[in-house]
Amino acid sequence: MAAEVRKRWQPQVRARARKAAATTEGLVVDIRARFGFTAAPGSTDDARLRHLTLALPPQHAARLLDAQAAGATESRLGHLAAEALGEVYFRDHDRRAHDLHVELTDIEDIQFEL
Repeated sequence: MAAEVRKRWQPQVRARARKAAATTEGLVVDIRARFGFTAAPGSTDDARLRHLTLALPPQHAARLLDAQAAGATESRLGHLAAEALGEVYFRDHDRRAHDLHVELTDIEDIQFEL
């Protein structure tokens, strides 16, 4: 009986958590990967290993979750994660480094928390 309850209940809980992440709450990403950059002349573009933990706003969460649900490749999901991290962390919601494009490679670990 407990297994049947979990089988029916768990998808509903996940669906609610995904909806909340995509509409109001966002999600937290913890990533250890190599980040490289293309930016304005005179800036460094040397890739280096970083460990970041930060909250992504709902619009970025929605893009990632929708892509995952649609069967996106790991490469596509990595690209979307790089765009989100570039916007939130490196460009600080377009308050700095406006021309910075983030490249995400060599992902050692990535975890998302709804």
